[in-house]
Amino acid sequence: MKINLYDFDGTIYDGDSTRDFFFYELRRHPLILITIPYTLISAILYVLHIINKTKMKEHFYLFLKYIKDIDMEIDSFWDTHYHNIKNFYIIKDHKNDIIISASPEFLLMPLKDKLKVKDIIASRVNKYNGKTTGLNCHDYEKVNRLNEKYKNYHVINAYTDSYKSDYPILELADNKYLVKKNKIIKTDFNN
Repeated sequence: MKINLYDFDGTIYDGDSTRDFFFYELRRHPLILITIPYTLISAILYVLHIINKTKMKEHFYLFLKYIKDIDMEIDSFWDTHYHNIKNFYIIKDHKNDIIISASPEFLLMPLKDKLKVKDIIASRVNKYNGKTTGLNCHDYEKVNRLNEKYKNYHVINAYTDSYKSDYPILELADNKYLVKKNKIIKTDFNN
């Protein structure tokens, strides 16, 4: 099976969808402000290498507990933020594309049918309480999650906005691309 791999935030989506969703919900549900001190403490603990990225993000996702109709909120978010999908991606055929992202699966899955992509692999986060299942889907975990779901694949193209973050998926690809805004640069990343 021939596939193309795409990182999501900064690559296909102009910005960080998780951060944008948080601020979108903060405007609509100001009560989630009470989670910010806990999130800040978790960020400090992460920087000090006391907790890992998965645990830090799980603490961040506590705000989800304060959202009553999460499915409606996700739909509403994409109604107002779909324009952040970059033009270069919208005009392509996506039947062989797999989006692989550290963003939460619940947030990205509504785009699967809309973008007509083969699949979306993302961080497994419970949309009601913020609890995670498994590791945050970044770095080598992206490859682990891809291998967990697919056995016989050949990556033709891989796209990212960050070589450092997505080196593991880029190494799988015949062709490697760096995306900066709407500019796509083919590179071998060996220089």
